[in-house]
Amino acid sequence: MTDSTRATMDKKATLAWLRRISGDISTATLRRLEESLPWYSDMPPARRSAVGLVAQAGITSFIEWYQNPHETPTIAADIFAAAPRELLRSVSLQQTLQLVRITVDVTEEKVAGRGDHLREAILLYSREVAFTAADVYARAAESRGLWDARLEALVVDTILTGETDDELPSRIAALGWHGHGEVSVLVGTTPPAFDVDQVRRKARKMGVDVLIGVQGSRLVLVLGRTVTPGAEPGPEEDQLSFREIASELEPFFGQGHLVLGPTMPALVDASRSARAALAGFAVAASWRSAPRPVEADDLLPERALAGDVVAKKTLVERIYRPLEGHSTDLVTTLWSYLDNGRSLEATARDLFVHPNTVRYRLKRVSDVIGWDATGPREALILQTALILGSIGSSEVSRRRQGARRAERP
Repeated sequence: MTDSTRATMDKKATLAWLRRISGDISTATLRRLEESLPWYSDMPPARRSAVGLVAQAGITSFIEWYQNPHETPTIAADIFAAAPRELLRSVSLQQTLQLVRITVDVTEEKVAGRGDHLREAILLYSREVAFTAADVYARAAESRGLWDARLEALVVDTILTGETDDELPSRIAALGWHGHGEVSVLVGTTPPAFDVDQVRRKARKMGVDVLIGVQGSRLVLVLGRTVTPGAEPGPEEDQLSFREIASELEPFFGQGHLVLGPTMPALVDASRSARAALAGFAVAASWRSAPRPVEADDLLPERALAGDVVAKKTLVERIYRPLEGHSTDLVTTLWSYLDNGRSLEATARDLFVHPNTVRYRLKRVSDVIGWDATGPREALILQTALILGSIGSSEVSRRRQGARRAERP
């Protein structure tokens, strides 16, 4: 009998023996998993059963691979086909490798004394399984990354369009959003080489959560402060303002204007911040000395001239209505001051009052609405608000007069 014939007979005998003891190996492996791995014991029965299927499939697959390792080099991939897809989300790669190690240890113990060639085969096969496991998890991570990117783009697009629905909170949660409370939207241009990971790393260092949307030449960031689950938000004085956050993220944008929308109380309200930021981004070029970043509310005059209804309403409600409700003298003084080129003396002559009276009233204007009429930029904002408010008041008066005439017999 030749050596090759003897080797063939020995291999057949070994295969037959392996098939007979495969059940014992599986039982011993599951017992060892129960004893050695706390995470396995804590699993629900269904998942524990799925892990057991993987271990049993690994033993069966090894026997088939041992029979003909050259013609079936990818047979190790069949191991993970025995488990449901959701197992990848509940068992980490590290835990899978622990499972492989224990299965190999138990198998080695069971085949001890059958020769070094069988032990070497087990070690070689375990290496193949480890590489296969890494490949399976890498593919799953890649698919999950692509899915997350598509979901993130969908969420950002939903925020920009304002077409929110009941599914938006669940989509946001699926992205791992840890933001709490206030949010703001930052709009700028996309740089030639945009690195998403760098933006996320910078945001994490600042304690900021971020959703990123790249829409051609336009880059949109939805910003929210993060908090550890179960922890309370830190003191407000320790938190960066959204203006400061935008300044830190400014280098990641391309050349051009960078507009920060107003702060909203929650992510589901971010569409209002997005609309303001987009409207401001569209007209930012009309303010030649606009800072970078610039707040959308600082572009209210330009937005109003461009037909932004929200900007018109904001100017009237924040400036004209409070002044009108406080005192007609403040409105009259502000009109005169702006019409006279922001000259105290000319305004005093126009109103037949002392310049100090004009100065006092302008101080009251600043106290009531928070804008200082003595600055050129804020003067433009205030004058635009007065014009819009007076137009609205005239229209209301005409409607009232028309209604009264219609009521007359």
